[in-house]
Amino acid sequence: MQHSMALRSWMKYGHRISIAQDVFEEIRVARSEIDILAIGEPMVEFNEDRSSASAVYRPGHGGDTSNAIVAAARQGARTAYFTHLGDDAFGHQFIELWDREQVGRSDVVLQPDARTGIYFVTHGPDGHAFSYYRAGSAASLVGPRHVPDGLVESAKVLHVSGISQAISTSACDMIFEAMKRAKAAGRAISYDTNLRLRLWPIERARAVIHAAVAMSDIALPGLDDAEQLTGLTTPEAICDFYLGLGAKIVALTMGKNGTMVAIPGERQHVPARVVTAVDATGAGDTFDGAFLAEWLRVRDPFAAAAYANAAAALSTQGYGAVAPIPKRAAVEAFIKG
Repeated sequence: MQHSMALRSWMKYGHRISIAQDVFEEIRVARSEIDILAIGEPMVEFNEDRSSASAVYRPGHGGDTSNAIVAAARQGARTAYFTHLGDDAFGHQFIELWDREQVGRSDVVLQPDARTGIYFVTHGPDGHAFSYYRAGSAASLVGPRHVPDGLVESAKVLHVSGISQAISTSACDMIFEAMKRAKAAGRAISYDTNLRLRLWPIERARAVIHAAVAMSDIALPGLDDAEQLTGLTTPEAICDFYLGLGAKIVALTMGKNGTMVAIPGERQHVPARVVTAVDATGAGDTFDGAFLAEWLRVRDPFAAAAYANAAAALSTQGYGAVAPIPKRAAVEAFIKG
């Protein structure tokens, strides 16, 4: 019996490593200087803080892929970001943020005739709500021709999202162009479905997101979004759906219910970490960045999800999308404690 159990354990772990090796086959020999490149739209955040007698809006930074790349950088990954920003005070604040976080931004363009998007976060009995002011932002004006030559090819992983494609038709095409280049260069592609129906109708969102997941190696959907996109209601069925589209790894985040992680032939539920949360803004983005950083380090998606759950939980203990994102030392201490 001991030999049988050992054999089953070896077969399961060996299968898991095989999946990781499939994704990494081309990456191992690449002369890359970047672990993770993210593309999308950063936005300045004004987050309502009700901890004092009168509510105030605290300025911060947001934008799903920017949040994710900062989270990855704080876990020790070598990172870079690409977008266009307005040549305004808000755009320069992002340059300063990425410099502080050691996120490469040499290809970011400041546009003098465009602006940087902003959003407001309010909090109530049903959680947090967002109000966006992003129409005509510099990031929404980017198209396929703006993807810098060689940038995508220099990264081990390209991370993009449904929001990156929803902000405009040209931005959608730009993301597909970046994904096409990554695929041609043998790089891994990570995609967060991040559905925002204020930005586009469900029919178009479904068609674009399904096509993007089909090009991706790692799918990072949230449960609520996935139910609307797929029409399915169980985590197992949703994971199987995205694997069927072509993703090699699916990490389905389910909030307080943890994460369902699936690869061909294996599924696991990874429990959430319990904390006293004050603001869940950006928790999913923190999960994305921490998951990718840890996956690159250990090449085990189940272990990466357990680590990312811890990082995401810690990020809910402060206000704002970026400020509460923990660094690796804090996450490791939390896991041990």
